[in-house]
Amino acid sequence: MNEVQLNRMRGGNGFIAALDQSGGSTPKALKLYGIEESQYHNDDEMFELVHEMRTRIITSTAFTSEHILAAILFENTMDRKMEGKFTADYLLEEKGILPILKVDKGLAPEAEGVQVMKPIPDLNHLLDRAKERHIFGTKMRSVIKLANEEGIREIVDQQFGIGIQIARSGLVPILEPEVDIHSPEKEKAEKILKRELLRHLDKVPADMRLVFKLTLPTKNGYYSELLEDPKVVRVVALSGGYSRSEANALLAKNPGVIASFSRALTQGLSFHQTQEEFDKMLSESIREIFEASMA
Repeated sequence: MNEVQLNRMRGGNGFIAALDQSGGSTPKALKLYGIEESQYHNDDEMFELVHEMRTRIITSTAFTSEHILAAILFENTMDRKMEGKFTADYLLEEKGILPILKVDKGLAPEAEGVQVMKPIPDLNHLLDRAKERHIFGTKMRSVIKLANEEGIREIVDQQFGIGIQIARSGLVPILEPEVDIHSPEKEKAEKILKRELLRHLDKVPADMRLVFKLTLPTKNGYYSELLEDPKVVRVVALSGGYSRSEANALLAKNPGVIASFSRALTQGLSFHQTQEEFDKMLSESIREIFEASMA
């Protein structure tokens, strides 16, 4: 674990840019960017286009360490280059931004009101490759749709079990048990989730460090207890389908929590914009999210 990088993540000003759209969500991300499915014919072409989009974002003059602490990458992005350097090296060396790798392989079908993660084959090999690519940490997502105690317990068990494995490898895991913002039982699910998170956190070895990425809660400041634990580096919020203005307004009501937005970050960006227009829109988005994160 790099202590300098860890201290930056713990105490630095800024937020985490989530640029890790993967197979299933890539077509939607490209469509929002102005690229229709008819403009590519296979996965290779699709991933090339989304890498061009991510490269345009990361290499933009608006994308700087003044406002951004880290960026979450898809595995395909980790293995690609930007301006002649592997993406993580470009982020670290040219931008001073910490690279984080999405390690989950997507969601299993819904059962007991939740979607746990699919198995992650060869995780240790992936973690070794991540360290070779100078990755700082990882991220993995599950989804909670209903306030089902057994389902939520299973999600948290899985997140912590894999998270501890990742922490032992020397990387900092981001645990992301997302509560669906459209859940009819959102507040009740959050109550169960927090109880399970605190129960598991109490058992985590004292020398381990982790990050939580959580849905913006129904009750303001609801996850403040997590922030008080020295094993928790940061608590970050996902936008979860909220618009940027909605997500920022909710985030500002949760002191100590910073953003890790995806759709809310890239909202308004378009393939058809000139570089000047693109940079201006991205700069406005970053500034607004930063201000909400620091509120």
